[in-house]
Amino acid sequence: MNEFLFTTPFDLYELCLFRLVVRHRSFTKAAQAAGLTQSAVTRQIQGMENSLGLDLLERTTRSVRLTPAGEFLFAESARLIGGVEESVQRLREQFAGARPEVRVGVSRSIGLAYLPGFFHANLRHFPEVGCRVSSQQSAEILAALEANELDLGVVCPPKRLPATLRVTHRFSDAFTLVAPAELAAVFQALPQSPKARVSWLAEQKWLLLEDSTNTGQQMRAWMQRQRLAVEPVMQLDSFDLIINLVALGMGISLVPIRALALYGRKRTLQRLPMGERLVRELVVVVRRHRKVPEHLARFVENVLF
Repeated sequence: MNEFLFTTPFDLYELCLFRLVVRHRSFTKAAQAAGLTQSAVTRQIQGMENSLGLDLLERTTRSVRLTPAGEFLFAESARLIGGVEESVQRLREQFAGARPEVRVGVSRSIGLAYLPGFFHANLRHFPEVGCRVSSQQSAEILAALEANELDLGVVCPPKRLPATLRVTHRFSDAFTLVAPAELAAVFQALPQSPKARVSWLAEQKWLLLEDSTNTGQQMRAWMQRQRLAVEPVMQLDSFDLIINLVALGMGISLVPIRALALYGRKRTLQRLPMGERLVRELVVVVRRHRKVPEHLARFVENVLF
């Protein structure tokens, strides 16, 4: 242990500075965030590189990029830094009287109508537990969970979850087609043949969720099965935004039925009949703890959908 302490190439402070530089892609911005001078941050990173005998960053006049060694260190250090932060938070909660807090990541593809079921029971029964909520893409939430930067997430999962995570809740989320009222009237007047309806749908302006997301990919797979060759006029990251734009006459879309609960009075928005129904799975995900903090365990138990 003594030998390790004397030979370790960097400490947690230097590692945090390294991660700041990577996140900001700039020594100047990282120094501002840390309350240091640029030269001080530069010296710390150079000291790490000298001790390791490796280049971690490629400096240019405009930006900073990771080397392969830097990418490895940045990825591996996420769990370490997140674990330290979590330990400090739990220490404060248990011994310094700090308010317990649950850090929640909600996928951007999950509409506002879902959130009462997630938070209402906990806010009612455990008002002493605070919530810190962020909205991100599912992939970012899973990475943050692995890095101990979040306590739980609500996501549309990939085909395989990381082995370090587990699912606590699963539920199905059905979709429907929506269109402005004027277009819905035209659709209803079409011949009842699937071919005529598919042809009409293919000619419309489509608003779709980004194809980089798990849900966006499922939507496009569904459209291929319907033989709908569509190039969206807009790609967005929020179904609430899509629903409002459809109501304004900007186009048509495929959205979760449950997300429409907040827009029941929008007479300018109507559902269209569809053949095969698209259904995605949503899950609540947490890390595989050896021992789950009590307030987090209670929070998970009170999630309702």
